[in-house]
Amino acid sequence: MTPNQRKKLVVAHSSRAGAPQHEVDTNRALARWLAQVLGLEFGGSYDRQKHAGRELYLLPTQTLVGPEQALALNIRGPQDLWGGYVEHDFICTKAISHGLLGPEAKAPEGWSALFCERVRDVVLDGLSVFALDDARPAATRLLYSGPIRLKPVHACAGRGQEVIHSLDEFDALLARPDAAQLFNQGVVLEQDLHDVVTHSVGHSCIGERVFSYCGEQYLTEDGQGEKVYGGSNLLVVPGDYADLLKLDLPDDVRLAIEQAQVFDAAADEAYPGFYASRRNYDIAQGLDSDGQRRSGVLEQSWRMGGASSAEVAALQSFVNQPGLKAIRVSSVETYVEQALPADAIEVYRGPAQNSDFLLKYVTVNSYDG
Repeated sequence: MTPNQRKKLVVAHSSRAGAPQHEVDTNRALARWLAQVLGLEFGGSYDRQKHAGRELYLLPTQTLVGPEQALALNIRGPQDLWGGYVEHDFICTKAISHGLLGPEAKAPEGWSALFCERVRDVVLDGLSVFALDDARPAATRLLYSGPIRLKPVHACAGRGQEVIHSLDEFDALLARPDAAQLFNQGVVLEQDLHDVVTHSVGHSCIGERVFSYCGEQYLTEDGQGEKVYGGSNLLVVPGDYADLLKLDLPDDVRLAIEQAQVFDAAADEAYPGFYASRRNYDIAQGLDSDGQRRSGVLEQSWRMGGASSAEVAALQSFVNQPGLKAIRVSSVETYVEQALPADAIEVYRGPAQNSDFLLKYVTVNSYDG
């Protein structure tokens, strides 16, 4: 780190109104851990009065949106946070993965048709919808090729998604009292795959440290029996994607990395105000309704995510062992109360938003490739 960066306080910032306590506590735990790894002071949770005039390194739970928010937090660029910044809210959601129904379809301010063109070949078939009037025509077009998955653009961890098999099912959804609000806030309609493997591909810059990774994520059941994010197994290298691709990787993993690179480059090109020091992409690979294998980027995460704890563990390994070429790390989230596994690093233990119990931990293993 530069001399100026060494003076910074690492500060947690739970930026989502009404965030559940487990998210707030995880944010603080990761910020404290990151400060320790970087040899910096941990400044607690962001407080406008307490931290006024201080040089901060921010770990926000959400992507920062708009110049006013960034200015208020004294964030000037990617060197000031582990996360990202966008000029408009929709840019940091699932919405940008797909184009609109047509030129007359409703679009949010700042929408980039260029981005949709650039990523067309690296995403699944789908459309983004921002108005109830556009919903049925969009569904009609996509259902012609098979079942579709409905995904509210602000939902996370797989919550709120539904699979629609027919237009009758979709009409029943449109008849719900909250349908107008749902679609006006933004919904992605995307072809549904089965036998799916979800790859995680990412790249982070923290101070002078750069690392990249690939891996798989998996689901678990929360306390309500809903399938939600359960963890990620990552292979991490110091350096960029080129360094990652030097490893002996299976073809499906290489494809996921290459698709993530296209998506990442398109964001820089189509949304020039955007910047991020943490860039994470989910890529789904599975079979469509015709049994054809498909692969496509589902969404991006330019903020603290489920794999963030594993990334910090990898960073610590690279700091402690400067010659290390690669490391395997795993983040785990389980809703079953249990003892911490041997050699695991606990990140959070306590109640969750939809469950009485949630345990988050990390494991680190050597890479023998």
